[in-house]
Amino acid sequence: MFTRQFVHDNLPQQVILPLLLLLPALVHPELVRAEPNADAVRAEPPGIRLLEEIQAVITNLAEQAKPSVVNLFPLPSTGRSREGSGERAPNSSGSGSGLIIDSDGYIITNNHVIGDAAEIEVRFSDKTKLVANVVGKDPDTDLALLKVTASRPLPNARFGDSASVKVGQWVLAVGNPFGLDRTVTLGVVSGIGRENMNLSRYENFIQTDASINPGNSGGPLFNLHGEVIGINTAIINFAQGIGFAIPSNMAKQVIEQLLAKGKVVRGWLGVGIQPMTPELAKKFGVTESEGVLVNEVFEKDPAASAGIKPGDIIVNIDGSPVDSPNKLSRLIGALTPGETAHIEVVRDGNRLVLNIPLSERRDAVLASATPQTKTDVKLGLDVQDVTPGLAETLNLRESKGALIAKVDAGSLAQAEGLREGDLIKEVNRAEVTSATDFHSAISRLRRGDTILLRVLRENRAFYVVLKSTE
Repeated sequence: MFTRQFVHDNLPQQVILPLLLLLPALVHPELVRAEPNADAVRAEPPGIRLLEEIQAVITNLAEQAKPSVVNLFPLPSTGRSREGSGERAPNSSGSGSGLIIDSDGYIITNNHVIGDAAEIEVRFSDKTKLVANVVGKDPDTDLALLKVTASRPLPNARFGDSASVKVGQWVLAVGNPFGLDRTVTLGVVSGIGRENMNLSRYENFIQTDASINPGNSGGPLFNLHGEVIGINTAIINFAQGIGFAIPSNMAKQVIEQLLAKGKVVRGWLGVGIQPMTPELAKKFGVTESEGVLVNEVFEKDPAASAGIKPGDIIVNIDGSPVDSPNKLSRLIGALTPGETAHIEVVRDGNRLVLNIPLSERRDAVLASATPQTKTDVKLGLDVQDVTPGLAETLNLRESKGALIAKVDAGSLAQAEGLREGDLIKEVNRAEVTSATDFHSAISRLRRGDTILLRVLRENRAFYVVLKSTE
């Protein structure tokens, strides 16, 4: 697609950077060792021609990429000017970037760029302005789809396959940082599959060192073939050279649903989950990086109907390994309600595959991960039975179990995050229905034994491992 294809056809990408670093060696030896004479200056060294070929790829890419990038200004609800172009909200500089993905006028951007605005002023590379309407938004991935009505076909970008992105490959970021229209920065992919950034519900970010600043949000991340592999979404304020982009494959899935329904509908399994710690992995007989632990199964939801139980370890969904709660949520969320998920679990050391038709995700109930804390050497808690009055006061949905009445300061129970009002439901996978059951289970343990507790807190369950002492 470029004017010159030297880099793509003849020069492996991984040698480009070393060539740049070896620039002096590429220049004609006489120009390095001696005073340049007029004839030598006029001669074009082979190294310079090579670098110009590389440079041409970048400049051609930038020129082709910039027209598809727009500047976005959310409009106040009071509306438009007579010309049909919007009036910007007071004190609003360039609010963000967007990418034209279809010549008919569809534009993708970040949800946080447009906020609650129903209309957005769009500024194009030819300085024209139009007002876009919001087609749909997906806060869970921080994406939004806009639509303008133009009198001409608009220059649009095309998506690439983000699954083929590799660490180290060159990328180009285009956006409007600090209101500077269509700024181009060059860098590499620094990492892939970044999650647990607490930026959105479903995270699988591409990390790049191509400079991304406020105003770049919603703009594209291109590969050297001019394909969009990500939508720039976030930076780390205190760190230079660390930016994040939503993978293009995730963006495409969201766009398809926003176009079809105006919203994104995701599959729902109906479990509470938490990551595997070394202590939990040892107790359940798996490796630390294998699977996520089910700590709760919601009644009448797909997982419960299919027979998933607390203590099951989900290790695979439709052939994709599961190694974190975020990935499980992302894989399930990528499926549509009614679709059947093939889920492999480890239960009591045995592996089984369950075929589970998913329902629609309900925002009122979240399958979230429970944070883990370190293990120490002391138990230090008192328990009691649950009375009807306590159950009502503590808003417990269950009255069976051992209720933690006291947690000693400095104890292992406190270090593991246990607190008064927690309801212990299991000890070492055995059901506990009363304080007597709890004491009976503990009495059978010897000093140094580990204790696996299943605990209910505010009607959400989690597992914790303690180490007993005398």
